[in-house]
Amino acid sequence: MRQTELVERVRSYDPEADEDLLNKAYVYAMHAHGKQLRASGDPYFAHPLEVAAILTELKLDVATIVTALLHDTIEDTSVTFDDIKRDFGEEIAILVDGVTKLSQLEVFSERTKQAENFRKLMLAITSDVRVLLVKLADRLHNMRTLNYISKPDKRHRIAQETIDLYAPLAGRIGMQNMREELEDLAFADLNPEARNSIVTRLDRLKDTSGDRIGRIADQIKRRLAEEGIEAWVSGRAKRPWSIWRKLREKQLNFQQLSDILGFRVIVATTDDCYRALGVLHQSWRMIPDRFKDFISNPKTNGYQSIHTTVMGPENQRVEVQIRTQQMHEVAERGVAAHWRYREHVGEREPPEKALEWLRDMVDLLERGDSAEEFFDHSKLNLYQDQVFCFTPKGDLIALPRGATPIDFAYAVHTDLGNTTVGVKVNGAHVPLHTALGNGDQVEIIRTKDAAPSALWEQFVVTGRARAEIRRFLRHAQRDENIAFGKRILEKSFSDLNLELTDKAIEEVARKLRLSKPEDVYAELGRGALRAQEVVEAVFPEIKRDPDRNKLAQFSQPGEHKTISIRGLTEGISYKLGSCCHPLPGDRIVGIMVPGQGAIIHTIDCGELEKAQSAIADWLDVSWGKYAADLGPSIARIAVRVENAPGSLAAVMTVISNNGGNIFNLKVLARNPLFFDFTVDIEVRDVAHLQNIIGALRVNAAVESVDRVRGPQEGDDLERSEQSDSG
Repeated sequence: MRQTELVERVRSYDPEADEDLLNKAYVYAMHAHGKQLRASGDPYFAHPLEVAAILTELKLDVATIVTALLHDTIEDTSVTFDDIKRDFGEEIAILVDGVTKLSQLEVFSERTKQAENFRKLMLAITSDVRVLLVKLADRLHNMRTLNYISKPDKRHRIAQETIDLYAPLAGRIGMQNMREELEDLAFADLNPEARNSIVTRLDRLKDTSGDRIGRIADQIKRRLAEEGIEAWVSGRAKRPWSIWRKLREKQLNFQQLSDILGFRVIVATTDDCYRALGVLHQSWRMIPDRFKDFISNPKTNGYQSIHTTVMGPENQRVEVQIRTQQMHEVAERGVAAHWRYREHVGEREPPEKALEWLRDMVDLLERGDSAEEFFDHSKLNLYQDQVFCFTPKGDLIALPRGATPIDFAYAVHTDLGNTTVGVKVNGAHVPLHTALGNGDQVEIIRTKDAAPSALWEQFVVTGRARAEIRRFLRHAQRDENIAFGKRILEKSFSDLNLELTDKAIEEVARKLRLSKPEDVYAELGRGALRAQEVVEAVFPEIKRDPDRNKLAQFSQPGEHKTISIRGLTEGISYKLGSCCHPLPGDRIVGIMVPGQGAIIHTIDCGELEKAQSAIADWLDVSWGKYAADLGPSIARIAVRVENAPGSLAAVMTVISNNGGNIFNLKVLARNPLFFDFTVDIEVRDVAHLQNIIGALRVNAAVESVDRVRGPQEGDDLERSEQSDSG
């Protein structure tokens, strides 16, 4: 697309658009990306240009189009946030930075919890929904060119992420066309055989029935015209993913799926919508339970239409959506359709109704729920169909399908949910677990002293109800848990002749990333934390020895005979293999090597496969009972940390606080997002190493950490000793 064509597209729906700004961004991005190429071999600049083109179809404002052109400059070129701010202003710089952060999230998506990743994404888009619109357009173009990525596992990961996250997000903000295309493109990669089968069947159906869609559309239009209703009618077969989802959900085969054709009827006014509905129902038989009125009860994303299914012309079961042109705009472009341009003013009118769900998520974020609970709530908001119920005063409450009176009560107000004791639906008493239906009038019965039951969590379906029930029960039990947890910990410390101090608990709270010391007692009291974990967090070197019934670190010299390796003949020398770096606690095998003595390997060492032919030389050995007390062994770990000030220091601090001594460190790779390195650490045994690894994994600066096997250039980690006992 040429520079002039992009400008013309924007000016076609916004005559007052800043042409100079668009031209400047076009040239700026083209020069910034220079000779960069995409996987397809095309110039990289083709990608941001296509993203901008997608957004012009949604008729978005100039700032969003400029953001699309610049959205990869900070991440993939030498351009900085300050450069964008200086050249294009703060608004566009913030938008570009927001899209950049979302893209960087994807780099870590395989190594971070999905829930925490989703939470960060929601926080990023709540400040300005245009960030999400650019990101969705970016994902759509990447999916259109997914076939150029050579690695199947990478294609599969991107497709799965698209169908799990980005497609539902597009649907949630009303961009149904984009959602359907994202789903279908992902489907083509995730299950190509199923998609090809559906496409083949659709083609075969078209061959046998001819232009059935065109004929049915003409008959609907002609019948409406006979009643004086002017309408634009179009039809199409449902997309393969939509068909596949229905086949799975209803456990049908293709022959049983009758309503695969969908038609849209666009009329002039809302009154015409209802008149057209009457004509259709008078002309063809309506299918029961397949009627929905989203005009009087709009979806939370602003969508309005009347849906009905009839046994239509040619005795074909068809789904019909009836709407006005304005409703059609919202249905096609979702949130984007709410961006209106006023004469001589570039102000936008915020889509209040369409973003209520997003504000609901922000409300949960501000309450401090865990990432997992937040994700549960968000998934329900994204994926579930709705039912519409009414309060006794006639207020409309939209709920997910399958919602209960408890969900209804919490949707009205938290206090109402917490004090619910009964319910009347349409004037009749029903159980609290009853599933509500469209049009139900719900009257909640409450008493002041009532409290939520833990059983409610088993049947509520909304994330809000579940979160509020959990929150109430947590708070109600918190004081009891704190007292119980404190008694548990006092006894555990006393049994070990250790002093339980406030400072020690403060340190535990910090290591476990709890907000205050009382949380340690509360987690203990409710069983989410074990006393031994707290003891080891305070004293990482402590390890209870059942045989001695005392702390290993307090054992006195000379109490036992120093035996490192059991199973060796007295006098035989041994070395620890540099290929696997065995530690006390590892399962080990010895191999006799002429001139070297016994080489000790871990049971899973790759060198053992090479020595299968000499299995007669294998030695059945094990670590001595107190091998860990004889001196430090060296273990190697591979660490990936965020490339930020203090990250390396955080790793060193964790290792030191947990009793490890750094023997060597080697940086392997570094880029703007993270860097990788290996660390050789002096540790006592496997348990000590796992304690350090566990502490690193919960540190905010650490992306991943694993034990490393195998030699590295410059290694000199072997322990060579004489066996003093058989």
